[in-house]
Amino acid sequence: MLERLIPSVRIGAAAASMLVLAACASGGRDLPRGGVPTPPVVSDPAPIVSGTMRPYQIRGRWYHPAHQPNYEEVGQASWYGPGFHGRPTATGERFDENALTAAHKTLPLPGLVEVTNLANGRSAILRLNDRGPFVDDRIIDLSRGAAQELGLLNAGLGQVRVRYLGPAPRQGGWVAGGVQTASAPAPAAVAPPAATTTTSIYWIQAGSFADRNNARAATRRLGDRARMDSVHVNGRRLWRVMVGPWGDPNQAEQARRGVIAHGFADAAIVGG
Repeated sequence: MLERLIPSVRIGAAAASMLVLAACASGGRDLPRGGVPTPPVVSDPAPIVSGTMRPYQIRGRWYHPAHQPNYEEVGQASWYGPGFHGRPTATGERFDENALTAAHKTLPLPGLVEVTNLANGRSAILRLNDRGPFVDDRIIDLSRGAAQELGLLNAGLGQVRVRYLGPAPRQGGWVAGGVQTASAPAPAAVAPPAATTTTSIYWIQAGSFADRNNARAATRRLGDRARMDSVHVNGRRLWRVMVGPWGDPNQAEQARRGVIAHGFADAAIVGG
């Protein structure tokens, strides 16, 4: 079973049930004029889990959690799902793949963030209760429910804006269906895709190597589902190590995390 990387500094807190925020249950899905989601008012904030604010190290890299009241960042989001359902998160809460939650490397836990999918304008307010993702180009890891609400479930990855809202309530988070959709320009008319019986295929690219022998060694290290092929980039011949294929994006994401756990920190999902 592929294991999620959990910093050793985590200290458990009492598990919190995934309920709708009481402070805004009556109007959580409504949008004010202009289409901007209204941040919830948290009247009973949960205490920060002290263990999650200590510096920690993953695969030789140090991370330094800190209070960042003005945090706002644009970057890649990924998501994780059934393989971790029911397991403890960094705060001690049980991970619910269908709840609107997320993982971040350095923001206070538990906390609330507003995440906007820049491709479609959809926004959702998520409860941060875990650490990750430990890949350089990714700034947040979404639950399956959050990815579905933001329209990122099938893509697996997407460009998002993350804005920190402050402490999370002592109990709960937004349940699936609490998405808030920000106004976005209507896209140009596009013809619907033609009906097809072809199933989407996902591969994990573990890495690219200039040395063929290094690529062979990586292929052997990753097991029976790994293969090697060659590509030309800017006139150079590189050897890619690919793992797969998978017909389900969630299975591919679980496999990507396993590849990362084998030491390939830049592993990425690719279609083909």
